[in-house]
Amino acid sequence: MSDLSEHLLPRPTFKTNGFWRAIPAGMRRRWWWFRPFDLIARYWPLFKSRRGLAVVRMDGIGDMVLFRNALDHYAEVFGVDNGDITVIGCQSWSGLATEIFKGYRVLAINEHAYAKRPFYRFSINLKVRRLAPKTVVSDAYFRRALMADSLVWMMAPARSVVSYPYINEPTRSEYSYYLSAVDEVVDTGPYPTHELVRHARFVSHFAGRNIAPEVPLLSWPDRSEKPIIDGRYVVLNPGSNEYGRRWLLENYMALASWVAARGLKAVFVGKADESAKGDAVGELADGETIIDLTGKTSTPELLDIMKQAALVVSNDTGPAHLAIGLGTATVVIIGGGHFGSFVPYPKEVTPANVRFVYKKMACYHCFWRCHKRQDKFESFPCVAAVSEQTVQDACRSVLPELMESAP
Repeated sequence: MSDLSEHLLPRPTFKTNGFWRAIPAGMRRRWWWFRPFDLIARYWPLFKSRRGLAVVRMDGIGDMVLFRNALDHYAEVFGVDNGDITVIGCQSWSGLATEIFKGYRVLAINEHAYAKRPFYRFSINLKVRRLAPKTVVSDAYFRRALMADSLVWMMAPARSVVSYPYINEPTRSEYSYYLSAVDEVVDTGPYPTHELVRHARFVSHFAGRNIAPEVPLLSWPDRSEKPIIDGRYVVLNPGSNEYGRRWLLENYMALASWVAARGLKAVFVGKADESAKGDAVGELADGETIIDLTGKTSTPELLDIMKQAALVVSNDTGPAHLAIGLGTATVVIIGGGHFGSFVPYPKEVTPANVRFVYKKMACYHCFWRCHKRQDKFESFPCVAAVSEQTVQDACRSVLPELMESAP
């Protein structure tokens, strides 16, 4: 890994005056709506000594996977025991926390309610305030000030450390408000630096030495005494929270038939609300060679299924990162919204059994503000442009048995 010193200089301290902090300009209406409750919680009296470290990770499953290895450096670089580290994370991955964050404490928050419901937010703010950590850390680059940064501010620790976030004009005032109250802001590099590199740079800053980015690795037990699905199978994950990132369902269905014709089972997974075009997958599934488990698994059960799979094919969404972290051969179909920030992984931390497939276009780095699609339920053109042949070739390259001709 090259010398990172040029990236590890703290950003200049954000300066604000007392009048602006009392009546800051440019804040969204929601910020003012939350403010009375936030102030009450922020100055709620504490009757215990501050101790330990709180790590704010208010982001999705994929972001959690990319961060997880870096957390194991925190005890060393911040001088605490693992048991004194509390990860404040999202409810969406709380079901995985017992295993994936074994040895740490985890406080799960409903991120959507926290960002919208004042009374839920107030109850959570009191809870995190009472954690009374001595140090609070937040190193996400893409984050929301009204979630991650306000949680850091809420705990009023003796020491607060954050990474320099992605800031645009609509969010500049909010970030200025919160960043002006922290002790140290660390620049982990310009956009589109990959998250794995950012996490390595962040801990390197405090370690005083270069710590290389690491391949995502999740500790997940073999929880089944017998195979969940008999025989060799390929998991297909055609869903995503963002419709635009979904490769065409017709392509996934054709891929399922292609896999089944080569002697492997095709298993569809995903959340119930990610199903599309009626029950097309259910109609294709025969329960033997093509199996539809859409909406029928919990997140832990999904990990069990992916860990035992011969291959996972997924859109750019959380399960893709989970599959890679489990060590399963994985093909990820990606677009260009913020290409390089999350996917594809840098070459030095891309496992040999992982492929990222994409069709480069001049409009890459649009931050998913696509002007080329007609409605929000269409795939982004850069995602739809990935051909079936390209995906099949990627599958063959990591699973040679798919090279066999169909019977």
